Amino acid sequence: MTSAPLDLSQLALDRAPQGEREETRPRRRQWLTRYVLPAVILLGFLALLVAAAGRGLLSRQDVTVIPVIVKRATIQQAGTPLFQAPGWIEPRPTAISVAALAPGVIEELLVVEGQVVEKGEPVARLISIDAELNVEQAKASLAIRQGELNGTQAELDAAMIRVANPVHLQAPLADAHSMLAKAKTELAKLPFLISSAEAKLEYALSSMEGKRSAKGAVSDRVIALSESDYASAKADLLELRDRQPNLQREVDALTDKVDALERQLELLIEENRQVAAAKAKVESAEALVKEAALKVRQAELALRRNVVLAPVSGRVLSLVAAPGTRVMGLDSVAGQSSSTVVEMYEPSRLQVRVDVRLEDVPLVMRGQEVEIETASSKNIIAGRVLQSTSSANIQKNTLEVKVELIDPPITVSPEMLVTATFMAPLTESGADEDTMSERLFVPVSLLQESDAEAFVWIVDANESAQQRIVEVGSETADGLIEIKAGLQVTDKLITSGVGSLTPESPVNVSGDDPRLGVN
Repeated sequence: MTSAPLDLSQLALDRAPQGEREETRPRRRQWLTRYVLPAVILLGFLALLVAAAGRGLLSRQDVTVIPVIVKRATIQQAGTPLFQAPGWIEPRPTAISVAALAPGVIEELLVVEGQVVEKGEPVARLISIDAELNVEQAKASLAIRQGELNGTQAELDAAMIRVANPVHLQAPLADAHSMLAKAKTELAKLPFLISSAEAKLEYALSSMEGKRSAKGAVSDRVIALSESDYASAKADLLELRDRQPNLQREVDALTDKVDALERQLELLIEENRQVAAAKAKVESAEALVKEAALKVRQAELALRRNVVLAPVSGRVLSLVAAPGTRVMGLDSVAGQSSSTVVEMYEPSRLQVRVDVRLEDVPLVMRGQEVEIETASSKNIIAGRVLQSTSSANIQKNTLEVKVELIDPPITVSPEMLVTATFMAPLTESGADEDTMSERLFVPVSLLQESDAEAFVWIVDANESAQQRIVEVGSETADGLIEIKAGLQVTDKLITSGVGSLTPESPVNVSGDDPRLGVN
């Protein structure tokens, strides 16, 4: 017999007041089921919708991308030949032009092609008669200027002697003092002379009157003589009385003259002016002497420059000018090579310009070892890659690469044809056997730098822009640069609109860049 299920709800205790028990419970259940439960379900649905949409609701920038460029290359053992290319030897970095520093006509060449010359050794001589005459003329001008300097120096010495010993002023001053003393003496004697003249006049008067009173006793001639003596004494007295003011004026004038001469002797104005003028003449004459001496030096320099000297020790590469050729020297209007006499090179500084095929250019790196072979040397010459030039040959489909010769033998010279064998460089792994390696490259135009670090922009799996720090290697001739670390083969590089990107900003990949990101 089946037992009836147990109803445990009957065991629940209802603690509500007696009047509320039957009314409150049904109302609460009705409010929860009608309002709260639907609102919770709606909010949960909206949260799921937002989570599903995610970043798709934000604005996205359209960008184009390219994949990372992968090149497979064989990593060969260090020292293994990679490829060979022809080339020719040339001076490094260029040939040395030996130029004439003075204009003129070449009289004779003192060297031949291939001759070894030391630094400072003559290589050519110009016709120097004009330069020799210029030196003589400059020396004559210097002698003239030196004579003028000596003359002005003599004038200065005389002027300074006159200032130190102004005897030319002391003699007139002494004469003036003498004349003044004489005038003062005359002026001092004048009162005594007047007294004597008055006494003589009085005596002549008494003598004349006595003789007139004795007219019958004396002859008329004696009377006339006494009258004449009286008139003469009277005239002498008048003359002495009139002389006094004139003597006083003469004394005053001589006194002023003596004062003026003493003042002139004290100041020496004219003498000091003559000294200053003589000094100015001496300075001018010294400047003219220096100018003449400078012209002598210039003329002698021009004469020395008529002999063309080797600027370095080396060998003569070629003779550019011949005897009878006119060279322009340092003339500003001269052409670039109008003064070149010969070209030289240093035998220890040579390089090879190698024509490398374009498909072999990625295998060339700076500092790479190269073996040089030439018919003029039985031994292989060691070389080292300097750099790739920008000189590409369209017809031969080659690019020129400069290779430095290390300790070239004496038998090697420019213009010789050689064969250059480029050797495999030492790899970081140090593998002894040849292996295949994948090398990652990106266009150089996509590489950016910030705080001394290089980076590129990529699109991650969430379609967000990211800055990826990378370690770069060598640059190739086709505008690519090797990425040693920081990128994966599957990364997508952003090529457009990188200027407005920020890390984690959402992007929309509109397609691949057909230009591979190369501007």
